[in-house]
Amino acid sequence: MAKPKDNPNYKVIAENRKARHDYAIEDDIECGMMLEGSEVKSLRQKNANIAESYAAVENGELWLVNSYIAPYEQAKTFGHDERRRRKLLVNRKELARLWNDTQRKGMTLVPLVLYFNHKGIAKLKIGIAKGKKTVDKRATEAKRDWNRQKQRLLKQEL
Repeated sequence: MAKPKDNPNYKVIAENRKARHDYAIEDDIECGMMLEGSEVKSLRQKNANIAESYAAVENGELWLVNSYIAPYEQAKTFGHDERRRRKLLVNRKELARLWNDTQRKGMTLVPLVLYFNHKGIAKLKIGIAKGKKTVDKRATEAKRDWNRQKQRLLKQEL
């Protein structure tokens, strides 16, 4: 994700780089998160991991499950649980679409990037994805290698 040059508050906290390898991302959506104070402080120090997490629609709400936000050292008495389920904020229309994609079409909601936007608010970009098979992963890798080789050949000709 490219960093906007004129936004000093924009900062990537955690990125799930393996998601694009394991899943075919068809669409993505930006959503807010309900966080506690110590979680925001910890995110400002880039102490988070979303690699093993996923999003799920349960009881008409969107949840981020198994994400890790390290405990904030200065918040001794008012700390937070590192792997608690965090509620994601989307509007009702998007929630209905996500529920439809996961329940009827068999898609998966994969977190892609956790970041602070230009206003300094923590946001999570989740991808609506379908799992790749091993053959698909190999084909993607072969295509990427071919594009690299093609660029090298074009560079040598110039």
